Amino acid sequence: MSNKRSIALYRFSLFALLAAVVFLLPQALAGTAYAQDPFTDNPVAKIARELSPAVVNVDVETLVTRSMSPFGDDPVFRQFFGEEFKRFSRTIPMQGRGSGFIVSKDGHILTNNHVVDGADKITVTFSDGRTFDAKVLGKDPTFDLAVIKVEGKDLPFLKLADSDKTEVGEWVVAIGNPFGLEHTVTVGVISAKNRSVHDGNVNFDGFLQTDAAINPGNSGGPLLNLRGEVVGINTAIVPYAQGIGFAIPVNMAKQVMSDLIEFGKVRRGWLGVTIQPLTKEFAEAYGVEGEKGAIVSDVMRDSPAEKAGLKRGDVILEVDGSAIKDHQEFVMKIRQMMAGDKVALTVVRQKNKIEVDATLGEMPGSQGRPVAGDGGPKALKDLGIRVGDLSDEVRKQNNLKSDEGVMITSVEDGSMAQRAGIREKDVILEMNGVRIAGLADLDRVDAGSGSVVLLLMRDSRTFFVSVRTRN
Repeated sequence: MSNKRSIALYRFSLFALLAAVVFLLPQALAGTAYAQDPFTDNPVAKIARELSPAVVNVDVETLVTRSMSPFGDDPVFRQFFGEEFKRFSRTIPMQGRGSGFIVSKDGHILTNNHVVDGADKITVTFSDGRTFDAKVLGKDPTFDLAVIKVEGKDLPFLKLADSDKTEVGEWVVAIGNPFGLEHTVTVGVISAKNRSVHDGNVNFDGFLQTDAAINPGNSGGPLLNLRGEVVGINTAIVPYAQGIGFAIPVNMAKQVMSDLIEFGKVRRGWLGVTIQPLTKEFAEAYGVEGEKGAIVSDVMRDSPAEKAGLKRGDVILEVDGSAIKDHQEFVMKIRQMMAGDKVALTVVRQKNKIEVDATLGEMPGSQGRPVAGDGGPKALKDLGIRVGDLSDEVRKQNNLKSDEGVMITSVEDGSMAQRAGIREKDVILEMNGVRIAGLADLDRVDAGSGSVVLLLMRDSRTFFVSVRTRN
């Protein structure tokens, strides 16, 4: 009898559990905006319908100079004919497309830096067909982010998630403008986190990897979770693969957006140390367990590191209680912090483990927006020069590394730069003594005196050119 009673009780418990799943689970999910009953509704369709108005197409136009010579842009003929060669050149508009999404009701739009970098005109198109002219408020080449602005009120905007809580296997939705096909929706999962990609123009650590279809034109568009919150900004693809795309975690964007809006650039945190990899031999000699960490090879004078007491030969093991794998991971963690942030470092010094607390400073030369007339971009414009990233052709021609110089893309006829003998495809290596590794470095140049001294490279030879921005 007791066995029959036990069986009956088991059956009743099982029935009660099934009833709870059938009747109570849909009610529990009803309070979550987009987590619906998968058997009776489609959360992706609701996301596409309700959130697409906050996703925009970004059309850019850039004026470039192209050679119309029957000899092409052959450097031999260019050098032989000199300035006469310019008669065969024409300035033509080049167009590009990308995506973006609105992050505030007054019209702030987040997109990729590479979508708008160098653009002379930016046009934003909404899902209802309305178009607006946009202006760039700030760009951050380090994280490939940019904030642009359109004039509007009570615009639809997307909420930002906590991307650190995003899990591998979690469903995500991408909305964007691939190949000009407006407001395309694709679905997939987060297939990996913390991916490092160092290839061509992409140099980034910490990507979210997804198999949601991402194609050229998706750049700058949102990657959303099923709650309709942005977890990433679609940025890069592997062109020879299928189902492998990359997005910048939105937590990184949160850190830089306010600085881009207020200052036009990021006040990135600066510690002031030079580091190198931790080797097995160094670890044994300095009493470090294992081979994970980063060696402080130098400490800059008057830097936050010096003020905090870091010394040459210290081995950094942890940042804010989190162990670091190697020197590259240490750099990535510091790069993600802002000026004024406090950081706790676990360090091995003379075989003893100690704690060092530092307050990050602001990267030298990056304090606020450049004063009109003092910054490098303004000075180059006054000289009649336009610049851009190095082309592969010019880089190979001059045997330059990827972090050396910017290329002069055009020189205005009759400008001071032209009179000084500056030519298209010259490479700027230094400006007023500031080393130029990329376009962002031009903002660190002080040209307030009206004089500009450029260290140029042409045909693998370097030379100085001095010219005044004001007569």
